[in-house]
Amino acid sequence: MRTYVALLYSIILGEGRRVVMADLKAMAEELGLKNPRTLVATGNLVFEAPATNVADLEQRLEAAFEKTFGRHVDIIVRCAEDWLKLAAGNPFPDESNATADQVTVRVMRQPVPDEAVTALGSYVGKDEKMHAVGGDIWIVFSRASSRLLTATSHKRLGVGTSRNWNTVRKLAEMVDSRQ
Repeated sequence: MRTYVALLYSIILGEGRRVVMADLKAMAEELGLKNPRTLVATGNLVFEAPATNVADLEQRLEAAFEKTFGRHVDIIVRCAEDWLKLAAGNPFPDESNATADQVTVRVMRQPVPDEAVTALGSYVGKDEKMHAVGGDIWIVFSRASSRLLTATSHKRLGVGTSRNWNTVRKLAEMVDSRQ
């Protein structure tokens, strides 16, 4: 068995309707995924499954989510080793220690092309930083409205979802305890 992290892009089903994490865990169990557990009510799922292709897991989870909740949601899956590598690759450790909720990573299904990373550079505001690591985009953003965060959309970068450093770290702790 191998441990995986699944990140749901958006779990708002409609006006005032969110996915209940117990229902998400039940959906994972129905797929045969073992020991599903969630972190925070924002669509973070950790589970065990036989070693398999990540893209296959993403497709299975997305189909099950749509069947269960009536709406398509993009789901990004990483194996535990890749998640730990992502967390260890945080290029902003000082900022993460000072303001963990202002450091975020856009976790991508496919690596962000170099030209898209270059284009994002024009959106980096005062007191903001951006760095691509392993095809994902790390950002330190200011509390004021951030053009950079807005620019990291599906339309511009492709399928991905963002998590702040607190969530990245806590998911790393969850998967590391399973290794």
